[in-house]
Amino acid sequence: MGHSDRAQAFAKTALALMAERDVMPTPDNFELFFAFCAGETPAMSRILGDLIEAKKEFTPELLDDLRQRFFSDVRLERAVDKAGAELSNTVKTVTERLEIAERDALAYGRTLTEAHGELDASQSPEELHKLVDSLKAATHEMERRTKNLEADLQRSSQQVNELKSKLDDVRKESLTDPLTGISNRKAFDDELNRAISSARESGEPMSLCMCDIDRFKVFNDTFGHQTGDQVLRLVSQCLSENVKGRDTAARYGGEEFVVILPQTALADSVVLANQIRKAVESRKLVKKSTGDVLGTITISIGAAQLGPDDNAASLVQRADACLYAAKHAGRNRVMCEADTPAKVDAA
Repeated sequence: MGHSDRAQAFAKTALALMAERDVMPTPDNFELFFAFCAGETPAMSRILGDLIEAKKEFTPELLDDLRQRFFSDVRLERAVDKAGAELSNTVKTVTERLEIAERDALAYGRTLTEAHGELDASQSPEELHKLVDSLKAATHEMERRTKNLEADLQRSSQQVNELKSKLDDVRKESLTDPLTGISNRKAFDDELNRAISSARESGEPMSLCMCDIDRFKVFNDTFGHQTGDQVLRLVSQCLSENVKGRDTAARYGGEEFVVILPQTALADSVVLANQIRKAVESRKLVKKSTGDVLGTITISIGAAQLGPDDNAASLVQRADACLYAAKHAGRNRVMCEADTPAKVDAA
């Protein structure tokens, strides 16, 4: 079976599987299931296979999370490979051009040496004139080649700068959630490990907040996924407006968000979390097409401080447990490990 035949077979299988699992046949969803059927990303294929076997509902949030977790790395790798190949070609071209320039310089040097050897008193004016014309021609040719070399090197320099800019853009894209514009799960994972290492070295406190939109599924089911996306953007905007430069707000997945707070003790993280919670609650969700107010958004937040025995996974787990406690205590509140339900202040 040829490459085209295999691709068609994978495409048919992907579409059939999407129909069976009631997945909307959008280009993004098709890309995900095609990659699964083709086995392009083994880690993603294992996880997607487990979800299919468990008959898990493929919600838009779950599909979006899978794309973020796996395709951003694949696309980044492809872009880096392409840029690397282009850079190699540019370096090869520059090297070849410099080798030619070196040969030209050597040839010009030999011309000057030969001319010097031919200069003596016995030469006639005609011979001297001929020799001078020869040197002028060789000099002009050398100048022309030097200018061409300068132009080639300038073009190569521009190409290298363009490649660097492309790589910077791809890297930024790979670390950004496309829907909300804030950091994605990969960026969060990387930054959390850096923040933990920095806290260990400096001995300063560091906290983590896990945030979840209350009754998000109700908004999706009642008003549709476009309104759900609007809710996600609203919450991400509130996060961005309330975090400092050293802090990191990210979309963890689905309707969950996280905030990494370096140099921040637990009590201060709770203050900031309540600030974020109140900012979200103060916003009104408005239907853009009609201007109708659809309701108020609230979030629940769990906060935890890095402990001496914590790693990234255990810190996330403890913050998530506090988030669950906030949900269980009535939503629209902040809870940390120092709290009990009686102490929670939802105001």
